[in-house]
Amino acid sequence: MSYYSPSIEKLIESFEKLPSIGHKTAQRLAFYMLDLSQEETEEFTNSILNAKKNLHFCSKCFNISDTDPCNICSNPKRDNSIICVVEDVRDVIAMERTHEYNGVYHVLHGSISPMNGIGPDDIKIKELLTRIMNEETKEIILATNPRVEGEATSMYISKLVKPLGIKTTRIARGIPVGGDLEYTDEITLTKALEGRSEI
Repeated sequence: MSYYSPSIEKLIESFEKLPSIGHKTAQRLAFYMLDLSQEETEEFTNSILNAKKNLHFCSKCFNISDTDPCNICSNPKRDNSIICVVEDVRDVIAMERTHEYNGVYHVLHGSISPMNGIGPDDIKIKELLTRIMNEETKEIILATNPRVEGEATSMYISKLVKPLGIKTTRIARGIPVGGDLEYTDEITLTKALEGRSEI
């Protein structure tokens, strides 16, 4: 039995569809929205509608953008000969926050996962290969997530790219800053050892 009117119940259900939002958080969000003024509610609604209407994928790198090509691909200060391959749009933001990378990106929109029915044709690998063939690419940096799917995707791409004579690198994996060795899993420790460098 619901304690709320159908309109409030529908609003709560809508918030529950968002990732990592449970019933109690959905309730809080619903009542927060109801406490907003009409003007604030319209502004919030319009920002969602405008984002859905104006954002699209960059035809070059498949990042989400208001413009095509996106501001990274169209920036003359970026090194177009280096392409960092990531799984998700949010990974681009993470890389940009480092302020250390000056190349361009290619967003795959997923990773190879046979268990979930996702093969190489279901993500933007063909588009990456077309891009490499049409541009003067010197290096591909594989920055997929360090999970089984991310590793499989990196291996698959590297097998396709290496015969083209293009330098193919993988971002280092290892122990996070501030982490303790005793709490670090064996795979992470192994990768940290493999990626060790001279000091």
